[in-house]
Amino acid sequence: MRTRSPVRLVLTASLVAIVAAGAGGCSSITAIANRDVTGSVTPAATTAIAPQQRAEADWRKDIDVYGQRYRNDPKDAEAALRYGTALRATGQRAQAAAVLEQAAIATPNNRALLAAYGRALVDNGNYQQGFETLSRAHTPDNPDWHILSIQGTALDQLGRNEEARRYYNNALKIKPDEPSVLSNLGMSYLLSKQLANAEQALRRAHDGDRSNMRIRQNLALAIGLQGRAGEAESIVAAGLPPDEAAESVSALKQMLPRGDQPAPRRIRSAENARS
Repeated sequence: MRTRSPVRLVLTASLVAIVAAGAGGCSSITAIANRDVTGSVTPAATTAIAPQQRAEADWRKDIDVYGQRYRNDPKDAEAALRYGTALRATGQRAQAAAVLEQAAIATPNNRALLAAYGRALVDNGNYQQGFETLSRAHTPDNPDWHILSIQGTALDQLGRNEEARRYYNNALKIKPDEPSVLSNLGMSYLLSKQLANAEQALRRAHDGDRSNMRIRQNLALAIGLQGRAGEAESIVAAGLPPDEAAESVSALKQMLPRGDQPAPRRIRSAENARS
């Protein structure tokens, strides 16, 4: 069976979490705001919030090793953190949230666990609870830009777009020109149909990370929604083999309004399961 291109998978993946709704291609735009929600408070939490790219077998090994440690001692914070991270990395997000919840209850002042648990809640669509949990994972006098960005995505999902952008901008004060945050900022503008602002933020994100397929897709969508379909198609197809380029352009076209068809009222967000 022919393997679908990564771009196509981004465009048509079902929405899972935080940024969590679905990116299935359709004649009206019900999808695509691909978010980057990487980061953490501490080195231990970095893996928990944003599992690094590893082989599936490595994550499965972590599930076996740290899962057994966690079952032997549910109060083992490190084991719970690594077990939960591995579960999330393999798509077992509900179980990851359950593990991290119990660990956070057992060690309520462990910020690495709170960061991971808050992210897991947002992953599972519990945006308000996730936002509140993440608020306890860092402090106003020592904010973490990664967490601020995740909190912004939660607020966007709650429809609090203007407030979300304050979180993204605060993250950018700590980490200027960070592509993942700029991408989230751009998608926030897109959600509130401020297309010119969305394009500006997404161009900055793209300039900072031209290899990031999600950012490129988001930029193409923002441009296409402004009626510049040819430019959007060029961006989305750049650097891809001919068959993948054609597939990606076709998927993009399905998400753009045609003729006098109005743009959709809602743009959902989706993320790569490995981000």
